[in-house]
Amino acid sequence: MAMWDKIKDQAKTFQQSQGTRGTSGHGQQGHGQHGQQGFAGGSGSSSGGSKAQLIGLFKSQLASVKTELKSGAYRDASMAMCALVAAADGQVEPAERQRVEELIVTNEVLQNFPADQLRQRFNQHVDKLLANFELGRSEALQVIAKAAKKPAEARAVIQTGMVIAGADGVFEPAEQYAIREACTALGVPPSEFGV
Repeated sequence: MAMWDKIKDQAKTFQQSQGTRGTSGHGQQGHGQHGQQGFAGGSGSSSGGSKAQLIGLFKSQLASVKTELKSGAYRDASMAMCALVAAADGQVEPAERQRVEELIVTNEVLQNFPADQLRQRFNQHVDKLLANFELGRSEALQVIAKAAKKPAEARAVIQTGMVIAGADGVFEPAEQYAIREACTALGVPPSEFGV
């Protein structure tokens, strides 16, 4: 669970480096940088609270742009992102696959798309990752990169991945790595997401 505290600390450092240098640590209250304020300044000191806070923040950010997230590029990229996160450690148990599928089809923003389209794309990527991880990974990242044209969609793809990754209460290093790779593919700074 300490992972979430680490993310919060990284976010604080990130905020401090965004023009609050030299204020010796008073920059963590979040002066409205790109939705960063949810990382820091939270009163709950338990990592459980901060994790829920973080996921809640991403969910609300996604919900606020829901109407813009209807393109095929976002749908395909977010399914590739979810598959990368699910298979981040190189394996996907049937139960985990089912759990992630459930999270996908009940996700408020992804309900812009028919559930069978989402399932099909997610499972296609997972199958490829399980058959040949490196090849599946590069294919998934290519699909993810297609969402880079629209910054709002690019960020939403990463946020969707974070919401799915964090839903089980654990944010594995392998999942973080997958999210960092997706950030690179999309040209979005990973520090924006605390990874």
